[in-house]
Amino acid sequence: MNFIYPKTVNEAISGALKMFGENHVTATIWKASVAVLAASLGFVFYMLFTEGHASFNTSSDGVNWGSAIATYVYFALISSGLTIIASLATVFGFKQFYPVAKRCIWLAIVTLIAGFAVLALELGHPFRMLWAVPSGMQIYSPMFWMGVFYVIDLGLLIVKFYLMWKEDWDSPFSHFIGIAGFIAVVLASGMLGLLFGSMAMRPMWFGSATSVFFILSGVLSGAAAIVFSVYLAYGFDTKNMPEQLRSLALSDQLPKVFATLIGIVLVFLLTRIWVGLWSNQDGMEGFVALLNTPWFHLEVWVCLALPFLMMLSPSMQLAPKWQVTASILVLAGMFIERLQFIVAGQNVPMFKGTWMNSVTPYTPSLTESALVVVGISTALALYALGERLSNLSAAPKESIEAAGQLARG
Repeated sequence: MNFIYPKTVNEAISGALKMFGENHVTATIWKASVAVLAASLGFVFYMLFTEGHASFNTSSDGVNWGSAIATYVYFALISSGLTIIASLATVFGFKQFYPVAKRCIWLAIVTLIAGFAVLALELGHPFRMLWAVPSGMQIYSPMFWMGVFYVIDLGLLIVKFYLMWKEDWDSPFSHFIGIAGFIAVVLASGMLGLLFGSMAMRPMWFGSATSVFFILSGVLSGAAAIVFSVYLAYGFDTKNMPEQLRSLALSDQLPKVFATLIGIVLVFLLTRIWVGLWSNQDGMEGFVALLNTPWFHLEVWVCLALPFLMMLSPSMQLAPKWQVTASILVLAGMFIERLQFIVAGQNVPMFKGTWMNSVTPYTPSLTESALVVVGISTALALYALGERLSNLSAAPKESIEAAGQLARG
């Protein structure tokens, strides 16, 4: 259903309510996520106005960045991954992926907005960025360029979604916007990785491989998000899907790509911890503490290794319930990874690692946990809104034949 601009506010409200009533799953997500968002956001505002940053379990001499920053990184990289997946069709010409391209672009927009919202609330004075960042011009800082490229990325995503809504899929201008968006998102996620990878004083973060890992794990997160959202939109029943989308969902191509991405991320994670355990560099003690946490083993063996085996199994890879299960596990595992990456990199106090008997403890405060809920509920509410105001499964007519060929192949 394409969105038509209403003539009055009342017409807009009644039209939205009518559309939400057509899909009980979307309506339930909308109502629940808006209610949770209002409650969590209200609590966060109250704590920030009454206690300020003291309501966070972070400190200047310990863990400076906590779960709020991890949540921002989580959503920003999901957005990056979704944009890259959409680029398979919009940039590189793999037309069989057009049935998910529009949904990828919308999800990339909403997850980036969710990440920005959490980051803004964590900063305390986010509006200072409007003048401080441009006037400061810290061009040697990866943080500066990360912000610049993600803002450009968001603008290009909005333009691309508008063009798709207007059924402009392959015009020269639409193709240019797709290419520009792909370049912007690779630079943005790469700069986000470089922000951590440039910190030589934090050995667990330092290294050029951090940017590569962020990009690859972002694509994995995006793949999991699009698999889950597609099934969610149609009540987890492929019979409700349009023909071209059902053909894509039931082909063995996507599970194999999914398994490949999981395998690559697993190799990165395991080799990273292997090298960390063998290193005697000051600051690497965090890897020992990381290996001893149950969350690390939950992430690696349950949230990544298990879905990897699922998507390799011929008897499971084409079953919708196992595809959905794998996507949920991967999304959960990637959130654990972001939180552990952020926190473990700061657990060992700088220049004290060789004589400290323990790492710095960190547990998210109630306010920080509420910020995580704010991010998730924001993403779900905006996703449900887009699901009802536009046909996110729309695709060019020529992609239907390509999707059918994919299913038969």
